[in-house]
Amino acid sequence: MTKDRIFVDIHPTAVVDPRAELGSGVKIGAFSYIDRDVKIGDNTTIDHHVTILPYTTVGTDCHIHSGAVLGDLPQDLAFQDAVSYVQIGRQCVIREGVTIHRGTKANSVTELGDGCLLMAFSHVAHNARLGNQVILSNGALVAGYAEVGDRAFISGNCLIHQFTRVGRLVMMTGGSAIQKDVPPFCMTRSVSPNTIMGLNVVGLRRAGFSADDRRQLKQAFRVLYQSGLNVSQAVDRLEHDFDSAAVRELCDFIKSSKRGICKFFKRGTREDDDE
Repeated sequence: MTKDRIFVDIHPTAVVDPRAELGSGVKIGAFSYIDRDVKIGDNTTIDHHVTILPYTTVGTDCHIHSGAVLGDLPQDLAFQDAVSYVQIGRQCVIREGVTIHRGTKANSVTELGDGCLLMAFSHVAHNARLGNQVILSNGALVAGYAEVGDRAFISGNCLIHQFTRVGRLVMMTGGSAIQKDVPPFCMTRSVSPNTIMGLNVVGLRRAGFSADDRRQLKQAFRVLYQSGLNVSQAVDRLEHDFDSAAVRELCDFIKSSKRGICKFFKRGTREDDDE
């Protein structure tokens, strides 16, 4: 049930099912539609012409912009009208025309962490999982069961294939397409599919990584991609030679990959200049 209406601001043209749960301070704009079994957290703003469908939970202090559709049925022929969910964390901003679909299998979830920014017309498919502070730029498409790590930046019109994983603090440059996993802290190369071009050194600095961690990651990157070792051999050397937690995270991600990792594209200039 909706809380006492004195604490919410609902435009007269909005349609809110009485079985929806609205937190204190929620604002709902003109012609928006909030269906049954929807939960909206405190102080969340829903602009005009937004559609939020059953089994969707939106966290506190979010802002949902016009034309977004949250919790619609998955675009999956295997879906059989099961009860499944969308869960959106706190302080997320979801811009115009974004679509987020609920899970395919019964009781499964499509999930966004806290502080995510989904720009206009990006899409998160069934059972995908986005970590905290993930940014999807305009037109970015995240397919079913894909996983995106914390603070990853997915640039405009990027394509993430189903079941693919994107590591923490990855930068996917505009128009990138991946069908293999992107290791943490790396940058993909625009247009060229499944290709790494270096470390996301700007993102590492902004995230507060120490100079020593950045140095070890640069050295680890060279071992992984430029030493002539195969992936298994490179990971063995990294685990033996490096004590950085960031390098251990890189190794753990690679060892858990089921699709394999993206290859390296060597540019004419050094790919990992830091200072």
